[in-house]
Amino acid sequence: MPLTGEYVPSSQQWVADQVATYEATNGREASTLLDTGIPIIIVTSLGASSGYLRKFALMRVEHDGEYALVASKGGAPDHPGWYHNLVAHPLVEIQDGPEPHDYHVEIVTGDERATWWERSVAVFAPYADYEAKTDREIPVFVARPVD
Repeated sequence: MPLTGEYVPSSQQWVADQVATYEATNGREASTLLDTGIPIIIVTSLGASSGYLRKFALMRVEHDGEYALVASKGGAPDHPGWYHNLVAHPLVEIQDGPEPHDYHVEIVTGDERATWWERSVAVFAPYADYEAKTDREIPVFVARPVD
């Protein structure tokens, strides 16, 4: 079931532009993190307090049809805004290519987190640097398809 509501683009213009281009081209363009060549996915969530649709790009960390959503915020001391959206509303849409699909997200811990963290660092090595510069444990959500 697709998420519905009013879409409010990111206040960061490059994020809003990347999302718009990715969606307009069914993932053929703007499908990497800037000029790094690292593939991304587009995540659509509901705002925790606003209820607006929010869209953002994250590294594509996929395994067996599931995705890791790493709330790193570059190693900042606080969580990214979208973290709170996913905690409040764990149903999201993920677009990895031409069309979005529904997923349920949950924060993973213990061995499961360690496995997904390893996969995430393998895709985007700076995650290890982000972890080293913050005192918080960086949350890792796993998105699983909704049947």
